[in-house]
Amino acid sequence: MRTTIVLARHGRTEWHHGNRYTGSTDLPIDEVGVRQAQQLREWAIDYAPDVLWCSPMLRARQTIAPTAELLDLEPTLDARLREVDFGSAEGKMLGELPPAVAKAFQLDPVRDHFPGGEDPAAAADRVHEVFHEIGRQHQGQRVLVVAHNTLIRLLTCRVLGLRLNDYRRLLPALGPAALVRFRWQDGTVGLEAYNVPAVRMETLA
Repeated sequence: MRTTIVLARHGRTEWHHGNRYTGSTDLPIDEVGVRQAQQLREWAIDYAPDVLWCSPMLRARQTIAPTAELLDLEPTLDARLREVDFGSAEGKMLGELPPAVAKAFQLDPVRDHFPGGEDPAAAADRVHEVFHEIGRQHQGQRVLVVAHNTLIRLLTCRVLGLRLNDYRRLLPALGPAALVRFRWQDGTVGLEAYNVPAVRMETLA
């Protein structure tokens, strides 16, 4: 039985506007992020999700709130959907880090992840686990999940069998409130759309 799972990145925050690593820092969405959350709400009218899941981080909860209110659905909050902790890079741009740390991260962001941060492979394991849990629990339904940039890219690599070490090269961009659409069926996963603005996603619903 086919399940459609759409993952949306949360709306913009002040730090994301400046391209600063946010990770475990629990910031609210900014005024642009609020508009993006409303765009997600409008998109959801056509997609008509049966179920909502969400990272417990504030920026994700604020992004899904208008959709939850519209559909009268209570999102399931799951800590496995939180963003990767970037350790010493939190609040900084790549160019503000020690050159050796930045260079090593760019060459291999998994092996040489930021000091004090979460191992991206461990983050991929936890989001992969909850992703398949969602698929099993909601077979035949449409699911909307609001989560985070790096976490969604790691998941995409994991389910498609791509090297995690290449996630920044293979999936260089995922815009705020952009959507990634998967088809889940008996544990088999297919990618149907990636980095699609919510305002256009209804053509694929």
